[in-house]
Amino acid sequence: MQNTPELASDVSPPALEPLGPKLRKQRRRLGLTLDELAGRTGISKPYLSLIETSRVPNPPSDEKLRKLEQALGFRHDELLTQAHLQRTPRDIRAMLQHLVQSSSPQSPINLDQAYLSGALHQLASNVETISTSAIPVINRVSAGYPKDFTDLSYPKGVADDYVGCPDIHDKDAFAARVHGDSMTPKYQEGDIVIFSPNALTRSGDDSFVRFEDGQTTFKRVFFESDDQGAGVLRLQPRNEKYRPQVVPQEKITGLWKALFKYQRVNED
Repeated sequence: MQNTPELASDVSPPALEPLGPKLRKQRRRLGLTLDELAGRTGISKPYLSLIETSRVPNPPSDEKLRKLEQALGFRHDELLTQAHLQRTPRDIRAMLQHLVQSSSPQSPINLDQAYLSGALHQLASNVETISTSAIPVINRVSAGYPKDFTDLSYPKGVADDYVGCPDIHDKDAFAARVHGDSMTPKYQEGDIVIFSPNALTRSGDDSFVRFEDGQTTFKRVFFESDDQGAGVLRLQPRNEKYRPQVVPQEKITGLWKALFKYQRVNED
């Protein structure tokens, strides 16, 4: 397995203003109290206070951020994009910084600003970062409850690790590590599963599932209908101690079939 190249410690980009102080500054600029903002967004006052004082471990959900953007007059996706950036692990950010610097060595680039402006995606599309046979390992896919992506909105093919698979001919293929036990015995914690976005997903396939809120899970999927005839997906764990989950099809924004599995050989 290919490791990420070692990067100098001075490549970390300057940090943007944290979301909490940014929200509080804008709220006060508009003359709004926390009670008024809570009334406009439907977000509780205590939670808003925790956000503003940076006492929540992760950024709010995309739904809450969109409500805050509208209520406080931010540009569309301004808070959402910054939150996605904050959720991305430091090693992936360091690799992106390396990518940007190598594409323009004479002009120092602020990674955060390049990402927020969209320039990062343009740079990535012009740089050959990995060999065409390398498949990015993008995150740890949950084999239990849905888990957030760690590569939200980042250029395709950029990851903290890569695997090779000569039998994969899908340029959009990606891999993810399994964690959790709901897909045992076929998949164990730590297994790396390769998914193909361009492969046809059929009922009964093991698949990487992305929900409309950006969360993901790994389940066996069955295409079914509810009592009203509306299309639903039954997400069926392979581990019999877990119950299936039934989700309306419109709540699913991505469905990618599993094709290959890397598994550690047990040592006796």
